[in-house]
Amino acid sequence: MSLLIQNIGGILTGLRGESARSAGDIRIRDGRITEIGHLAPDSGEKVLNAKGGIATPGLISTHHHLFQSVLKAVPTAINKPLEPWLRLVPNTYWNRIDERALNVAARIGMVELLLSGCTTVADHHYLFADMYAYDPAAVLFEAAEDLGLRYVLARGGTTRARKFDTDDIIPAPTETLDVMMKRVEGLVGRYHQSGPNAKRRIALAPNTPTWGVTPDELREMAIAARSMGISLHSHLSETENYVRFCLETYGMRPLQFVAEHGWVGEDVWFAHLVHLDESELALMAQTGTGMAHCPQSNCRLGSGIAPAPALDALGGRVSLAVDGAASNEACDMGAEMHCAWMIHRAVHGADAVMAEDVMRWSTSAGAQILGLPDVGRVEVGGAADLVIHGLDAPRCAGLHDPLIAPVVSGATTVRHVLMDGVPVVVDGAIPGLDLEALLVEARDVVGCLTRA
Repeated sequence: MSLLIQNIGGILTGLRGESARSAGDIRIRDGRITEIGHLAPDSGEKVLNAKGGIATPGLISTHHHLFQSVLKAVPTAINKPLEPWLRLVPNTYWNRIDERALNVAARIGMVELLLSGCTTVADHHYLFADMYAYDPAAVLFEAAEDLGLRYVLARGGTTRARKFDTDDIIPAPTETLDVMMKRVEGLVGRYHQSGPNAKRRIALAPNTPTWGVTPDELREMAIAARSMGISLHSHLSETENYVRFCLETYGMRPLQFVAEHGWVGEDVWFAHLVHLDESELALMAQTGTGMAHCPQSNCRLGSGIAPAPALDALGGRVSLAVDGAASNEACDMGAEMHCAWMIHRAVHGADAVMAEDVMRWSTSAGAQILGLPDVGRVEVGGAADLVIHGLDAPRCAGLHDPLIAPVVSGATTVRHVLMDGVPVVVDGAIPGLDLEALLVEARDVVGCLTRA
């Protein structure tokens, strides 16, 4: 298949420095970008008229909890910080997430991601209970396949239950280490692809390395994941309480603790990392350990602002993520980019981060962290995961530099999205999707959850 995208108003490539901007038409053959420049259609070639829109790579969210898409704005928790929020939302509702609820939640989240220009999502799913009469992984991979997303299942879980301040909470599911590893190995055999533009990946992702598993288990997990050829992922240093717990329990800061147990390196990435000191930033950069920066969730929960620009300046690896919609109330990568661009300026000054930096975090940097080096860049030879952003909304009127609209305008109108050159969003809609029916079903699921 050959496709030529013409009349593009400019290209944000997802690359660094002078390579961050480009211009021209884009030719795609067999899912790859083969030419960029002033191009004429070949005989029989399909042409997509971008009508002055802006082209970017498909955006990449490196940390999500898709099941939370039916747990937005829970009234008891809307103004709570992380620890009580965990009790009042995921730990209160987890046992009510049946197959239908998970399927609807996954599709809501994936649809919003696609319509905001996201083509790859790493979903940290940690609800694998023996009481479930369904396979959560199968539900999630099927939804991603149907909608045309690259999907990384960061397979979570714990071996130790968390004690909350009330006995009303049904404990979240736990597994022995042996059972967890056997199940992860089974998922790797069924789903994991190893290519540089793989559509399906598995990562090993215990919920929280400092309390959800024992230190010895943490080390065994690192060894097991590397023997299976998969990456490691978890939450780390999201709140000051998290850091305090680690200091009091282990006598060291969280990143130092996980490093002692093999959890640093280019095959490891952590969500949040809000509270890092200078020594931890240096260790992150030295080891190539990745950050999934979740600014909207961190703002919403009052957790703080992660030092993403500082890590980036050290040569470290920073990516962007929307986190779960229960702590964000959205899965919009455009809004996430805008937040990332703004909050660091509020704290560190107007030159703290450039729009091109945020685009890089949201594309090529995230692809590298997920081990997908052919994805996330508009460059000859790269996979044709592309977005055409329209500039015909009022928010984009008056821009002197329209090329950075996808970041600085808060969100753009996403006209077209391609994954491996295949259209998955066309004229702002997902082909074959009955969006109205999905929204009706979502309202019904929320009603069932609240009545349970």
